[in-house]
Amino acid sequence: MTDVHPCALPPHALLQRYARSSNHVDCYTTALKCSATQAEFVEAFYTTALFKVERTLLGWFVQRPAADRDAQQLSLGSVSSFSAWRVEAQEPGQLLLCDFTGRTRSWLMAAADAGAAADGATRLYFGSAVVPPQRRGGAAAGLGWPFHALLGFHRLYSRLLLGAARSRLQRRA
Repeated sequence: MTDVHPCALPPHALLQRYARSSNHVDCYTTALKCSATQAEFVEAFYTTALFKVERTLLGWFVQRPAADRDAQQLSLGSVSSFSAWRVEAQEPGQLLLCDFTGRTRSWLMAAADAGAAADGATRLYFGSAVVPPQRRGGAAAGLGWPFHALLGFHRLYSRLLLGAARSRLQRRA
């Protein structure tokens, strides 16, 4: 996990549309020592043992199960939803998902790592956005104490998820 660290959101990131003061936006990155496509990254991310726990919980609590084959279809761009998320935007190298409540976004990006010493390395990014609910009249409410109480867990979990995907991709190489 020490190879996963917070970073600034890249300027061209699909998640940039949520980078404003009323929202929480974060971004984590890690270097992969080998080449990986966006499809390989998305599939690896959503099929790690750690994420399978989340998939199981979503299946139980919100009746939105998903299997590895669903993650593979998502990675190939052949479905518009996956478990509790729908595809909000997709570009070559990027995927932005919105959860069924409309309050959170998950973003994945794989890009050639220009700063890596070895050719063929890939930089992986994972980011999230949390959007406050809208009050009557259209003004955004605050994110609330539950969000702030869980923020430390979210940061750790984000780093663990990205690290697990990196490890899975490195084992495949």
